[in-house]
Amino acid sequence: MPEPTHALAEQFDDLEQQRQASTIGMWVFLATEVIFFGALITGYTEYRASYYQAWAAASKHLSVVFGAIMTILLLSSSFTMAMAVHFARLGGRKRLALCLLLTILLGAVFVGMKFMEWHDHYQRHEVPGMGFEFPGPNAREAQLFFSFYFAMTGFHALHMIVGIGILAVLTGLALLGRLAPPRHVPVDIAGLYWHFVDIVWIFLFPLLYLVDLHHK
Repeated sequence: MPEPTHALAEQFDDLEQQRQASTIGMWVFLATEVIFFGALITGYTEYRASYYQAWAAASKHLSVVFGAIMTILLLSSSFTMAMAVHFARLGGRKRLALCLLLTILLGAVFVGMKFMEWHDHYQRHEVPGMGFEFPGPNAREAQLFFSFYFAMTGFHALHMIVGIGILAVLTGLALLGRLAPPRHVPVDIAGLYWHFVDIVWIFLFPLLYLVDLHHK
C-alpha cells in the first residue's frame, strides 16, 4: 500500500525521512538549550560554593511547599503530554485534544503560581536592583542569589509560556482533525520540548529551594 503523501513536505522523499529530520532538528535545538541552562547552573553552582552560608539563608526566603506543588504540577503535565503523544499516534482526536488542554491547564497554573511567588518577593523587596533589602550581614551575596533565582526561573517561565502557545495551536489543529496519523509528528516534537522544560525545573527546584536542606 503506498504511503499517504498529504502530510509529506516536498523537500523529503518519504514520511520517515521527514520525521527523522524534524526529530533531529528538535534535538539540536534542545542541545543549545542544555548549553544555555547549563551555563546558568554552572555559574550558580560556583557562587553557591563560595557563599554557601549566605545562599542557604537566602534560600529560606523561598517557599518549599510552593516549589513542591509546582513540581507536582509539572510532573503531572509530563504525564498528560505523554498521553497526548500516545493518542496522536493512535488517531484519537478528542482524547488528544483533551490531553493537550490538560497539559496547557497544568502549565498555566504553574506559571500563575510562579508570578504569585515573584510578586511576593517584590513586596518583600527581594528583587535585585529595586530597593533590595535583606536582613543580616550577607545582603550583597543574597542579592546575587536572587539575581540567579530570577534569571533561572524567569527563563524557565518564558519557555513554559512558549510551550503553552505551541500546545494551544496544536489543540486547535487536533480539534480540526489535522493531526491524525501520519500528521502526528508535530505532537511528538512538542512533547520533546515540553519534557525538556519539565526536566529543567527538576534541576532548578532542589538547586534553588533546597539549599539549606541539611544546613544547621
